Amino acid sequence: MTQGGHISTEPRINERIRVPEVRLVGPNGEQVGIVAINDALRLAQEADLDLVEVAPTARPPVAKLMDYGKFKYESALKARESRKHQAQTVIKEIKLRPKIDPHDYGTKKGHVERFLRQGDKVKVTIMFRGREQSRPDLGYRLLQKLAGDVEELGFVESQPKQDGRNMIMVIGPHKRKPDTKADRAAPRPGPRAQRAGQPVPPPRGAGENGPGQAVAAAEPAEQGAADAPTAI
Repeated sequence: MTQGGHISTEPRINERIRVPEVRLVGPNGEQVGIVAINDALRLAQEADLDLVEVAPTARPPVAKLMDYGKFKYESALKARESRKHQAQTVIKEIKLRPKIDPHDYGTKKGHVERFLRQGDKVKVTIMFRGREQSRPDLGYRLLQKLAGDVEELGFVESQPKQDGRNMIMVIGPHKRKPDTKADRAAPRPGPRAQRAGQPVPPPRGAGENGPGQAVAAAEPAEQGAADAPTAI
């Protein structure tokens, strides 16, 4: 019993191209025409390039003059950059009851906001029990309230829908805008602008709230690990 060897996915280059003739393409994409393989190899050597078979199934096969080492390096860089920019989507889940306590609702909403800031999607599940199943409108209104409370961080990707005893909605994060330094470090107007009557920004800390007043609202406090939702 014979075992098959490893099938290479690399294109054939230079002397490994064993065909009588090829359709030759120049280094800038120009069509040279059908030439004998020996002539194509000679042209590659004169140009200090490689003869690379780019379409082996064509009749005759298509070969191109290129720097194969540089081509492989640039291809590897492009593949690495493509993998780096691929966002890995993670879906978190939050479970609520239709008649949830306001304090518990605030805690759950805080979890949703944290997940959205991290760039994760959130699957919100309303769990109905007993007679609550006859009031799906309670769950729908609760989901709509939650979507409105976090609309600055995310949007409703999947509208509420009934799934047995549960009602499910998916909230996706907004795409983040790139942080630029132009807004943080705007140049001050010079004396010429002041003489022209243009307004000058006040010094730092001289706003209406004063240097010692807090202006940002505190975010909802997070619960311990026991309340943290699990990833799906």
